[in-house]
Amino acid sequence: MTEGPDGGAAAHRSRDCPAPDAWRFPNPATPMGSSAYYSLRFAPRDLRDDLAVLTAWRHQVRMIPDQVSDPGVARLKLQWWRDELARAFTGAPHHPLSRALQPIAARHGLPQARFSGIADQVEAEILRRRPADEADLDAACERDLGAFFELIARCRGRTETDVLRAARRLGGFCARVYLIRDSGILARRGRAVFPTEQLSIHGLSSATLARREHRERLPELLASAADRAGTKLATPDRHRGLPVCIRVRVRILESLLNEIADAGYEVADRRIGLTPLHKLWLAWRESRRAT
Repeated sequence: MTEGPDGGAAAHRSRDCPAPDAWRFPNPATPMGSSAYYSLRFAPRDLRDDLAVLTAWRHQVRMIPDQVSDPGVARLKLQWWRDELARAFTGAPHHPLSRALQPIAARHGLPQARFSGIADQVEAEILRRRPADEADLDAACERDLGAFFELIARCRGRTETDVLRAARRLGGFCARVYLIRDSGILARRGRAVFPTEQLSIHGLSSATLARREHRERLPELLASAADRAGTKLATPDRHRGLPVCIRVRVRILESLLNEIADAGYEVADRRIGLTPLHKLWLAWRESRRAT
């Protein structure tokens, strides 16, 4: 009998997990009011459910380091999802979400390697691998949310090299913004927020940054991190050919970064966000913009 991600039998888990219909839009990974919700809300109607399933898959894998503190257990759970991914592409998956993903991946010709890259980045975080420098952090961000944006672009039928490259770059930008937004809580947990090279210049490490007296130095570090994130946007025709749901997500995260900057990057002990109404307004305006 095949074991599930939490150690239970797959036959038992299939009774406890939501039915595949539960992964349609909106689902637990795209709740109303979230940036993911508004980005998919403005996607073509016939693609929303497919994109919601992709979002749910990434969400299931991404939340492992937050839900499981023991690295060994976390890696076992991640490996179960890796095996499920392989079954979704080559065999008969067990989990309802994997069963929902299987026809979507086939229908849009989605490469398994992009899903695997997301899982690889989660494993790096479980093992507390620190990005050595800014290029290393850029690669990590693009391996995760960048790969996810590429999958979205492929679902929209965009396979041109320049479009996929732009999708990955802008996904990397959004990942950077999330790191900045969540840097306070990540620092308290000893998770990687900045490259080790940058921390060493300031006489810091991820371990020392976890202490309150050093977390107060976050604003000076985050200002340069925001500048680095902004370079992802400073390209001509940055939105050309990209699906509206990617453009909406980028527009919301760009506004969030501005909000954090206006607050002086004071995120050590609070989480800055946009209101749902603000996100809706940004999403609507972006959806009306010609590309």
